Formats: sequence, C-alpha cells, structure tokens
Amino acid sequence: MIKYLHDIWTVLSIEVRRVFSDSMVLVIFFLAPIIYPLLFSFIYSNENVENLPIAVVDEAVCAESKRFIHKLDATPELEVAYRCHSMEEAQRLFKNHQVRSIFYFPKDFSTRLAALETARVVVFGDMSSFYYYKAALTGGNSVLIDEMHTIEMERYEASGLGSEEATIQMQPVVLENTTLFNPSGGYGSFFLPGLLMLVIHQTLFLGICILCGDANENRRALSYIPAHLRSRSIYRVFIGRSLCYILIYIPLTLLDLWFIPRWFHLPQLGNLYNILMFLLPFILAVIFFAMTVGHLLVRQKISPMLCFVFFSVILYFLTGMVWPQASMPRFWLYFSYLFPSTPGVQGYVKLSSMGADMSSVNHEYLILWLQAGIYFITSCLSIYLQNYMRHRRSNNIHKVRKTILATALTKSEH
Repeated sequence: MIKYLHDIWTVLSIEVRRVFSDSMVLVIFFLAPIIYPLLFSFIYSNENVENLPIAVVDEAVCAESKRFIHKLDATPELEVAYRCHSMEEAQRLFKNHQVRSIFYFPKDFSTRLAALETARVVVFGDMSSFYYYKAALTGGNSVLIDEMHTIEMERYEASGLGSEEATIQMQPVVLENTTLFNPSGGYGSFFLPGLLMLVIHQTLFLGICILCGDANENRRALSYIPAHLRSRSIYRVFIGRSLCYILIYIPLTLLDLWFIPRWFHLPQLGNLYNILMFLLPFILAVIFFAMTVGHLLVRQKISPMLCFVFFSVILYFLTGMVWPQASMPRFWLYFSYLFPSTPGVQGYVKLSSMGADMSSVNHEYLILWLQAGIYFITSCLSIYLQNYMRHRRSNNIHKVRKTILATALTKSEH
C-alpha cells in the first residue's frame, strides 16, 4: 500500500511540474477560469436596460395614441425622448444612435379602433444589442396588454354593462403571473450560470489536451508512464494525474460556481455541499474525457486551440439552455450526452438557480458517474494502446538497426 501511494505521489509530482512548466497551460488553467467569469459577470451585471431612449411617430394624433405614448413613457424600460412628425426624422435619429427604437402609429389607428377592428402599432428595434431589443419588446408588450384591457373595458361599458360586470366579463378567471427563479427577467441570471459551468468544462478539457499534444509531439513516453510503473498497473498513473487536475480545479470551481455568483447577485439558492457533491463526478468525467480525446486525437500541442475552442458555442446549445432539448432532433439529443457539459450544466442550474436538492438532479448525477466510468476505461485503453504502439515502433527500429549493423559487419568481413 505504501508503494502504491508512493507511485501515485510520483505521478502527481511529475504532472504538477508539467503543468507549471507550460505557459500555455498555466494561462488556460489559472487565468481563463478567473478572467472569463469575472468579465462576463461584469458585462451582464446590469441585467436590464432602463429608460431606453425611443422616438415616437404619431400620425394618428388621437386620444388613444396619446394615452398609449404616455404609458410608454411611464414604463421603467422606455423613455420617449423624441416625438417626430415623420418616419424620415425618426430614422435619422435612429441612424445617429440618438434613439434605440421607433414606435409608429399609422393614420388609421383611431378609425380602426372605432370600427372594432384590429389596430396596429409598428415597432422598430435596434438589434445591435439584445438588451435594446428586450427593453423595447418588454416595455411595448406591457403597455399593449394594459391598453388592450382598457379598450376592452370601454367597449363593454359602452354596450351597457356596469364596471364590475365588465371586469368579470373581461377576465372571468384572475390570472396572476409569478416569474420563478429569475424575477427580474434578467439575461445574466439566465445566461451566466450555465456559462460558468461551461468555462470549467472547456478550460479543463483544453488544458489536458494541450498536455497530451505536447507529449505526443515530443514523443515523451515518460510524461505518461514513469519508468518504474511501465510493467505495473496503469490505473495508478491515471489516479495520480487526475489528483493533480482535481487539486488545481477545486479552488477554481469554488470561485467560479459559488463566490462569483454571490458577488454579482446571480440567483444562488443551492446548498454548497450538494453543489460540491454534484461537481465531483463532473470534474472526473471531464478529466477522463479529455484524456481519451487527447491520447487518441491530439498529435500537436497547438491542435486543441485550433480544433476545440469553437465547440464552446455548440456545447452551450446542446445543453438545452438556449434551445429546449424537447425540440431537438433525436440524433443531437443523444449526441449531446457524449459531453459532460450537458448533464453538468443542467444539474448545476437546477441546484444553484432553482434551489433543487440532490434527488431532483438524480438523472444528471447518474449520467455524470456513468460518463466518468466509461471515459476512465477508454482513457486507460487509449494510453495503453498508445504506449504499446510506441514500444512496438521502438522495437522495430531497434531490430532494423541491428539488421543494418549486422549487414555492415558482414560486408566488412568480406
């Protein structure tokens, strides 16, 4: 047992020296997991735009349009900065970025309402930022719904119903809307928890692949299996290397997934113990997944940066945070579970943002342990196959050299 622990310590020491002697790995392991979460959290710290300047073009000039415009100006999202006489004037303001949205009331707005027809309000939004579009859409929709209720109430009262009867007729069942887990409707509260988990996944994956590519590029077998372990169990090599990455990523994971959400007031309803319990199989699955890919596919140190960085956006889509998994084709749904990021992001969002307990993430938790077990086996097989091929290649080279030397000696004797 002492010898076994000593071998693990030897592998751990070798891997720590490899990590701290490679500047690219240091940047990915230590700078990226700190800079990216802080940067994105700071950018999205103001989750909602308030008093967005808009221009109004009122060609109807009626009591209804004026009331609508007054309500727009009263919303926290919008501010009626300009009242324009024509669309050309509003477009000029829009192009100069003096306003971020235009609300247009056509001439037939009041006449269509009087004729009990559908009237239109045309909204032009600035799509250079999602926040501008969201503020214009949210403020406009809230006023539209309120104005619809007002118009409907006026029509019922005009038909002879009293105020109370009109209210019951308009809304027989009272509807109360309560936004769960993200009461402000902020984009950061929705977007950042999954992104923070993906940062841990991608930086750990890329760092391990770079180490594997560096070893493959320089043909350093000792970086995989020390000489005194080559004829023994390969599992202690993986335990030693995995311990190195786990010890490095424990403080980084706590910083990214516990402290940063609290510093920037993101939804954090989870229990630290449950989050740590969930993150253990996630980190193990990422480590073994990265080792498998690194041993089999990465032949140069720079290859992971060129081939795998752009996968971050794809992986975020596959998690179901952007596009619901229920609407995904079957192939992409099954394909998404090849990556630990899919159950990892889903489970972490449930634990941290929704306050779930471990029983609620049992499905994702079991998938992560299953991935960790499968990728542990594949990583062991990949490194065993790689070192077997390297050993066979070196033996063949040695035999060829002996043959050449023997032929040369034979010729010299003749």
